[in-house]
Amino acid sequence: MQTYEPIIGLEVHVQLKTESKMFCSSRNAESAEPNVHICEICTGQPGTLPVINMEAVKKTVMVGLALNCRVAEFSKFDRKNYFYPDLPKGYQISQFDQPINGKGEIELVVADKVKKIGITRAHLEEDAGKLIHPAGANYSLVDYNRSGVPLLEIVSEPDIRSAEEAKAYMQELQNIMRYLVVSDVDMEKGHLRCDANISLRSIGESELPDYKVEIKNMNSFRAVFNAIEYEIKRQSEALEGGEQLLTETRGWQDDKGITVSQRSKEESQDYRYFPEPDLPVLQFTKEWLEELRRELPELPKVRKQRFVEEFGLAEKDAQSLVLNKELSEYFEQVVSELDAWLRDEPAGDRPALIKQAANWCLGQFLALLNEHNLMPEEAKITQENFAELIKLIGQGKVSNLAAKDVFVKMFETGEDPSNILDALGLHQVSDESAILDAVRKVIAANPKGVEDAKTKGEKAFGFLVGQTMKELKGKGNPQIINEILKKELNF
Repeated sequence: MQTYEPIIGLEVHVQLKTESKMFCSSRNAESAEPNVHICEICTGQPGTLPVINMEAVKKTVMVGLALNCRVAEFSKFDRKNYFYPDLPKGYQISQFDQPINGKGEIELVVADKVKKIGITRAHLEEDAGKLIHPAGANYSLVDYNRSGVPLLEIVSEPDIRSAEEAKAYMQELQNIMRYLVVSDVDMEKGHLRCDANISLRSIGESELPDYKVEIKNMNSFRAVFNAIEYEIKRQSEALEGGEQLLTETRGWQDDKGITVSQRSKEESQDYRYFPEPDLPVLQFTKEWLEELRRELPELPKVRKQRFVEEFGLAEKDAQSLVLNKELSEYFEQVVSELDAWLRDEPAGDRPALIKQAANWCLGQFLALLNEHNLMPEEAKITQENFAELIKLIGQGKVSNLAAKDVFVKMFETGEDPSNILDALGLHQVSDESAILDAVRKVIAANPKGVEDAKTKGEKAFGFLVGQTMKELKGKGNPQIINEILKKELNF
């Protein structure tokens, strides 16, 4: 029986995609060569002054609006003081008591249940540099290319109750950032980073625990899930054994699947925050905020609902599509091509064609994209050709089985599906007279199979369908074969 309830809050850092860094004109760009995108300001040289990157401010406000945050009328920057080799000034320009974005919330679907996660704040700061520890060396190297890059920190309320919810929350945030086009949010490259604060309380209690363990060094969704699962188990066993848990910072060791203690966790007073004297207070007018609100793109939640209502997709399929922004856009263009064809062929079954298109996008197409590490727009298959294949399947001109071979060829070459069908001789036989001839041959050659079909039902009947398909060299239309077989056997 479960005794404890996890109390989890996440601090998520998002590197914003801007031309220059947060407080200087150095490029905000990745480089294999260390210390090339640096200047006097982002390396903390004496006598230099920071200048606010307003594009980063704009993107931070847009994130706040997307997360339903209360955007402050006035906001300021503060100095967060601590010493670390990758922080050249000895302090970080961040935000303390007047962040740009205050309280907000996002809605998730986890295990088919709706879950709301509160947002405490989403503030803007500058990133630190990067330390490199060569294997076997007794020294470390520092790369300041990342130092000063605009960094958005999104702090959640302690509303998360499981590793699964934490992972879903991270994925939802990543998706929202992609829809807003504010960051590449690639966890492997450090564009999206996460620290988890975890504690346990007895089931039924309402007060927050008097300790909090912070977990760092999680660089994938899998790592976030596994680290939280491990820490819940570790803390539960410690409490069961009568151990008193302390507030501390622990690091996740992915190769060993464990967390290890690093240091006692700092509190806000340890950083000796004070207002940044070299930067002005920001004021956001209602008119400017309304202008940004109008600029917001369609967000995942809205797109999902539209796909359900406009295209008749199941909630699960719509959710799977919108989790991949580029794939959902590709799918919508395929539907647009199908609609163009349906205007000339109004007899077509639009809901069935759209469902077929969604199945192929989420199945064969996504599998090939992942296998070749491609984005949808990088694939050779045009949306027009994709729609044509769906149309050919709907018309019964190609079987689903043969269509898979055609699709692979389309993916490799970008050719028109009709040309591939002609070249490979994969056109489906739907001619009723040809199918009737094949059915009669199968019935005559399989008297026992006919008898079994009449006495044993569907499974035995399937044998005759298979034999007919074999007679037609795999090109028969299964639906017509079924209909003619049943008619010939008086079913």
